[in-house]
Amino acid sequence: MQKSARKSATLNLNTQFRRVYKSGVASVRPTLVLYTKQNGLKINRLGITVSKKIGKACVRNRAKRRIREVYRAYQTQLKCGFDFVIVARGRTSDAPFSHLNSDFLIAANELKVFKDE
Repeated sequence: MQKSARKSATLNLNTQFRRVYKSGVASVRPTLVLYTKQNGLKINRLGITVSKKIGKACVRNRAKRRIREVYRAYQTQLKCGFDFVIVARGRTSDAPFSHLNSDFLIAANELKVFKDE
């Protein structure tokens, strides 16, 4: 039986998002933009942003679900103590799931947030 990952905390205040945008580092990929910043805590926090330019509510919600699932799959392999903000792009809701996975992996490797194993 697979061990379930702990539920990660979320970013939900505008000031938290702005802090990550302003002083964090970013990696831009075709399906998403990943921002990271150390938070000084022992846990990771996740924030997801989807603009109304992406589409109507059902499309934006689908993009958020897909991003959340990609993050969940790699959550245990990430270093602790970071805030992650993932911004959906136009292709996020339509792209194959393998593209989302590979874009997240490439972005996380660029930002050096994976644990050294």
